[in-house]
Amino acid sequence: MRESRNGDRALEEFLDLWGRFKSESESSGAVVVVEGERDRRALRRLGLEGPILLVHRGETLAQTAYRLVGPGRRVIVLTDWDGEGGQFARRLKELLGAERVELDLEYRRRFARILRGELVHVEGLYNWARRLSERQGMALEQRLAATADGTGPATG
Repeated sequence: MRESRNGDRALEEFLDLWGRFKSESESSGAVVVVEGERDRRALRRLGLEGPILLVHRGETLAQTAYRLVGPGRRVIVLTDWDGEGGQFARRLKELLGAERVELDLEYRRRFARILRGELVHVEGLYNWARRLSERQGMALEQRLAATADGTGPATG
């Protein structure tokens, strides 16, 4: 029972943060940076419609950072919560530190806190949330729709 309550709370915290992340990133015209195509697919399945840039696309990290530079540009880094993802986040921070870019690493940190080590790859976010939602007897899509329309995370 305790595991279920912890999963319920983690899912509700995730859905709340996801709703804010989605709304803020789309309304501010931010670019979300992830590591690979599977990460992008997971975010799309969760309903993210804004631009998503891949770190692993045949360019050096410096070239990727250069593509992100622009006046008033907001960049949200959502790399994996493992050593390699942390290195990418730190390196992007170094490369973009002196540029005219608003770099957001806070969402990455907040999602890591909610996931509590249960998940280390962004590509697993959709399936993790779907599994917890179904365990509570409600489809994830219903919960995401409730979050998107402002009624808050639906509960089962």
